[in-house]
Amino acid sequence: MTGFRDDAPVEAYELIDLGDGARLERFGEHVTDRPLAGSLEPRRAPTRWADADLRFDRDGGWTTRDGADPRPWPIQVAGLTLELRPTEAGQVGLFPEHRLTLDWLIGRVAARAARQEDPPEVLHLFAYTGLATMAMARAGAAVAHVDASRPTVAWARANAAFSRLTDRPIRWLVDDARDFVARELRRDRRYDGIVLDPPSFGHGTKGARRWQIEEDLRPLLAMCARLLADDGFLLLTAHTEALGPEGLGRAVRETVGPRAGTVETGDLTLHAAAGGSVDLSAYARWDRGA
Repeated sequence: MTGFRDDAPVEAYELIDLGDGARLERFGEHVTDRPLAGSLEPRRAPTRWADADLRFDRDGGWTTRDGADPRPWPIQVAGLTLELRPTEAGQVGLFPEHRLTLDWLIGRVAARAARQEDPPEVLHLFAYTGLATMAMARAGAAVAHVDASRPTVAWARANAAFSRLTDRPIRWLVDDARDFVARELRRDRRYDGIVLDPPSFGHGTKGARRWQIEEDLRPLLAMCARLLADDGFLLLTAHTEALGPEGLGRAVRETVGPRAGTVETGDLTLHAAAGGSVDLSAYARWDRGA
């Protein structure tokens, strides 16, 4: 099992090798060979790449070793069960580097749950297949899970069922993040925490305007700041190379202003068993209640 920078491993996941523009990973019972922009160094374990039984090519899509259609399969992450499956975009339903954020989020939820009667209210935007949603709900939070893709929200709900969390207070919402936040402001709602992982580009629900992170992130963060309780916490992650930790931290400080206090920033880094490492995402986080 491959460790991460902060020694928080993902169960049943391993970054085996990287190089020549690709990454070799084990997700539970399957080994995948997928493109990785920027990973141009030579492969350190070239013979291991024959282990891949799922391969993705940007032009040809997914192929399997036996030629059969790939089927969904389960994986355990932090005691949670997720169903993985190949997607047309070359993803499988899990960004393994997001495991690095869970302990911090669980700590924020637990601290608030210990000092208030009602469950902490957390808003999770661009929530994908629900890893952080489930971790926070299991820790005692009431979570509003928001994603613009109806199939992805259904996928997240199925993951919650696999993880036996259907009784937890999770609202499953198919909506554009900006539209939902604007409505919550009009309702005078407040959240103890906000978690968001916006894409570089994207489309909202039917009829919604497109999303472009360089243009739309700061206005959304400014609205999120108004939704947060005075002692709220915020976690922002993004896979946009042009922003990075410094850019995300600046965006939080410029939109949240003096409420932000100390903004922690960094990279979410995976280390390969064969050697080498890769920064797959950046983060900025702050907690006014700490």
